Amino acid sequence: MANIRVEVINKYEQVSDRCLVDVYLICISKELSPKLYEEVCGLFCNKVIQDCRYYFYDSNYKGVRSDFIDQKIKWGLEISFLSGVTDNIGNTAKQIVKEYLIAKGYVYEDIDINAISSKLILGKGDVPTEDSIKHEFNPIIQYCTLIYRENGHFNWKYYGRLNICSDVVPVSCPSMIKKEITIKNKAKIVNLDVSDQELEKIGRYGINGNGPLGLSLMAMKTIKNYFAKLNRNPFNIELESIAQTWSEHCKHNIFCSPIDKVKDGLYVHYIKRATREINSEICVSVFSDNAGGIIFDDDHLIVDKVETHNSPSALDPFSGAMTGVLGVNRDIVGFGKGAEPVMNTYYFCFAKEVKDRFYRDKGCTDEVLLPKYIMRGVIHGVNVAGNCSGIPTQLGSVYFDDRFYGRPLVFVGSVGIIPRNISNTPSHIKKPKNGDKIVILGGRVGRDGVHGATFSSGALSGSCSSTVVQIGDPITQKKLVDAIIEARSLGLYNAITDNGAGGLSSSIGEMGKDGFKVDLSKVLLKCDDMASWEIWISESQERMTLAVSVENLHAFRQIMKKHDVEFSMIGEFNNSGKAVVECPEGVVIMDMETEFLHSGNPKIYLQTKPWSAKTQSKFLYQNVCDTQSQCKINSNVKRQNNFYTSCARMTTTSLVFLEVELKEMLSRPNICSKEFIVVQYDHEVQGSSVLKPLQGKGRVCSEVIVSRPILSSNRGVIKSQGFGSSYGEIDTYHMAACAIDTAIRSCVAAGGNINYLALLDNFCWCDAYNPERLWQLKRAAKACYDFAIVFKTPFISGKDSMFNDFKGYDKNGKEVMISAPPSLLISAIGVIENIENVVSLDVKMPGDLIYVLGTTYDELGRSEYQLYSGINNNNVPKVDAKSAKELYERYNFAIKDDIIVSAIALNLGGLAIALAKSLIAGDLGAKVDFSLVPIGRIQKQNMNLINKITMFSESQSRILVTIAPQNQQRFEELFKGIVFSCIGKVTEEKVLNIKGILKVDLRDLGNSYRSMLI
Repeated sequence: MANIRVEVINKYEQVSDRCLVDVYLICISKELSPKLYEEVCGLFCNKVIQDCRYYFYDSNYKGVRSDFIDQKIKWGLEISFLSGVTDNIGNTAKQIVKEYLIAKGYVYEDIDINAISSKLILGKGDVPTEDSIKHEFNPIIQYCTLIYRENGHFNWKYYGRLNICSDVVPVSCPSMIKKEITIKNKAKIVNLDVSDQELEKIGRYGINGNGPLGLSLMAMKTIKNYFAKLNRNPFNIELESIAQTWSEHCKHNIFCSPIDKVKDGLYVHYIKRATREINSEICVSVFSDNAGGIIFDDDHLIVDKVETHNSPSALDPFSGAMTGVLGVNRDIVGFGKGAEPVMNTYYFCFAKEVKDRFYRDKGCTDEVLLPKYIMRGVIHGVNVAGNCSGIPTQLGSVYFDDRFYGRPLVFVGSVGIIPRNISNTPSHIKKPKNGDKIVILGGRVGRDGVHGATFSSGALSGSCSSTVVQIGDPITQKKLVDAIIEARSLGLYNAITDNGAGGLSSSIGEMGKDGFKVDLSKVLLKCDDMASWEIWISESQERMTLAVSVENLHAFRQIMKKHDVEFSMIGEFNNSGKAVVECPEGVVIMDMETEFLHSGNPKIYLQTKPWSAKTQSKFLYQNVCDTQSQCKINSNVKRQNNFYTSCARMTTTSLVFLEVELKEMLSRPNICSKEFIVVQYDHEVQGSSVLKPLQGKGRVCSEVIVSRPILSSNRGVIKSQGFGSSYGEIDTYHMAACAIDTAIRSCVAAGGNINYLALLDNFCWCDAYNPERLWQLKRAAKACYDFAIVFKTPFISGKDSMFNDFKGYDKNGKEVMISAPPSLLISAIGVIENIENVVSLDVKMPGDLIYVLGTTYDELGRSEYQLYSGINNNNVPKVDAKSAKELYERYNFAIKDDIIVSAIALNLGGLAIALAKSLIAGDLGAKVDFSLVPIGRIQKQNMNLINKITMFSESQSRILVTIAPQNQQRFEELFKGIVFSCIGKVTEEKVLNIKGILKVDLRDLGNSYRSMLI
């Protein structure tokens, strides 16, 4: 057996007195000639720009050469993955070496090769301090080894979780040693014949400290009573399986439980009922599968799903975001018989400027990740997941509020396409048959993701185990998806679902509601000595569960081999009504009724209490995390007040002031360009992008995109998002209404048909058992019903995340709780019959007329302008859905008549911001008169305040359009009876001239809009 360490250094990538080395540790089960070792080393090195060396470990892994590549180097810092954590680079290195040696005829296919990777930082200066080392690695998934010279000798010091670093080999990892993968056969019985206090402790903290179960005392008593009827106590795997199935993450207990007089729960009463009553002809599969599906054309369905990955992204932003994307892609693949992902989307919520530091432990040793670190990691994770999978990331945005410090919101979505019929049966219908084999394919099972579901079902608090974070591998998943689509087309399986939250316990449990039997000894593992319960609930990524009939196994196996996808047959589905799991010795360690597993959880009865501004302080600790808005408000209130009292006699000054305000508004984090994020994502792969995420010469970020999933067809998919958060500080009902209208309005503005749209809802709440927060939740859910009914836009899918809170300590060891504001992301998806009718936001020609459709009201409450200026206004925007729908239907006729040249839905920042964006995108100017803007419900105010309202009010259901002058009569005929006004025209002079208010150069506006976030 050969154990090789390969170190590769880039010659020209040294920063100051440091350089970065790529390290590969390779274990080969066969001795090779010295020449072959050099060839293996050469596989990892480009000799033009890199230097490379290799050396060996002795048999006990202690004889390691420890000198550095450069003799001037004084220290090295090696960052390695913890044992059991997925190492994608190591897996790729293993594949490269194995394929090379086999191709050359040096070894046979049955050779055993292991590989792991690490990063080595070499330094010539002073040895880094302990504080600086902490910023170089993430202790949740990594450990760090400091190697330094002292008195002519080398020393090692480890950083990270010392209890798991005690056995590591210097500058390597013990998992390199070749061992037989084994399972801890013996399952433990959990004694539930204990006091209520002890039951509650088990439910909260887990079995012997193995990780949280997230089970209430009521749930624990229900489980105790069930097993008492069976005259036994449960095995640990049974209790763990119940905990995953009943978790808030999987069961959505809060949304499904009776609340006040709503006996059927918020989900059934408001969300599901809206879809049922609308009864739209476009809906095919809703609320019953991994995603929602609507009709695309006579031969295909379009499916859509949006997920959140908030908790993992707070701990390991890169991996959390990447696995979020890969997971939602698998939701698409798991729809029906298997859809193919064609588009990814995202929406991020981060903190920005919090100066305080917070910790998970009272001793202040486990610091919460800084917002910029989280933001960069999340952005990069979505990049790798989409780009490496060959799926275009076409739509997304970012919202900032410092209350997202403790727990960012990471929404990731995916759209897919599937034939309407496969093997002459509807593709959305699937069900295992009695006797079908349970087949698991894709990545192997490890400890990554153990307790992920129960962990995500509560607030972040205390130190977190490395097992709750999953590591994604987009390359493995790409091969997996390709193999599944080929097998699907041949009709080789009867049902499919992904291994997400809860792992095998969830996927097999959901598919096998009629009964199943599993042998865990058949599961392929990547970790040694895993316990049975760990294998059962692990959320290791890139795995799918399928039901394959015996007669199709041979053909199925051939396709998997063709695509280099591992699979294992671990049991069978049956009609026993029992969930049975065996450990390797054939001992049954789980035997329970599937009915109890899925429907045995006790109902909780929720009560609400009206929320008022007086109780707001209960949800914000010390106002520390509202710096983005509150500090700016406080600093600007005095300036605003002084301005209003003097503006009457200072006309010139007021014009300058308004110009400054417009430019500063354009540069606000929630309004300014997100191009630096957009360009990191490949939106052109697959060649389907029609209306792009950056539009016009000025490359302005769009809030709606159009894609062409079938290149031979002119039909397109239109997708947009509406996010509600800030307005919820005044009223979550209107917050939700605005989110719905925003998503619909953006689609309509770009050419989407109001009568061919469907919605997805993603609720992210906080402190969700608090009666006042529940009251806010019920208000938002009611708005979803009310406005979906009027717009006739059915909900087809959704998700909720109820505990977006952080419980920890400040720098003084004082307990704090940071709650993210109640938030709702509404996604709209529809079908455009002809992509040539799509309208972009950039103005096109000088002389084109500028129209505002819809009414502007005195609605600056919790608007971007109020957060910026501190203006005293609590009028939150409201939606008149009936009037809005009529406007949108008239607008659809204008689209069909091809008379809309450009259009943008007014959103954050109001009319002035929308107009500025359109001009920046088109690289043209405009001369407008804001006194012509339709204004409603404004009491007598001074003219300067009216100007503020006209410019920055965020009133809903408004669209800014341009048309060619020759189409003016037809345009106004179409909108007769609808509120609209022609407010000016596009000019060749690159200046925004608002009569009597301001005159500003377009270049200055563009510079403000493109101001960097980081």
